Amino acid sequence: MSSKNQPIVIKKYANRRLYNTGSSTYVTLEDLAVMVKAGDEFVVQDAKTGEDITRSVLAQIIFDQEAKEGQSLLPIAFLRQLIRFYGDSMQVMIPSYLEHSMNSFAREQEKLREQMSKAFGGMGQFGMGNMEDQVRRNMELFQKAMSMFMPFGQPPAGNAARAEPSPASDTDIKALKEQLAELQKKLDKL
Repeated sequence: MSSKNQPIVIKKYANRRLYNTGSSTYVTLEDLAVMVKAGDEFVVQDAKTGEDITRSVLAQIIFDQEAKEGQSLLPIAFLRQLIRFYGDSMQVMIPSYLEHSMNSFAREQEKLREQMSKAFGGMGQFGMGNMEDQVRRNMELFQKAMSMFMPFGQPPAGNAARAEPSPASDTDIKALKEQLAELQKKLDKL
């Protein structure tokens, strides 16, 4: 484990094995990825020369993650643009810009998670809570919308097959026209 001030030292040997000096164990790139996600600070050194090779090892972790199906974070256009910046006069500004952007994104991500937690907070016994209420409200709206297409309601159960058509009077037709006009107004509002 790293102390508060000193990062863990990972040694990379010629046989490409990685050795965690903090835990005295061999580790994989996947283990290092887990350490990064956990917020553990580490540096990777070439075991023979002592050279700091942290950047290339982190890049290898990213490459491995990008190679996994469904794990891609870096769009092709971004990668092309990043390659274009190598050797450009703006190259010196890119690392600090990207670091600042990622820090801002991480802060906003945390705010978004908090907002989502509040919106769907509690999530009930089975992770549904407010979501069930929202589904219920959506169903009520759907049923109201459907009732607009059946303005006379549904025939009483059991009487549907026996209902005899009756001749319509002028007042019935007038009432139907008024209901149709009201429905048209409601549809126009939707």
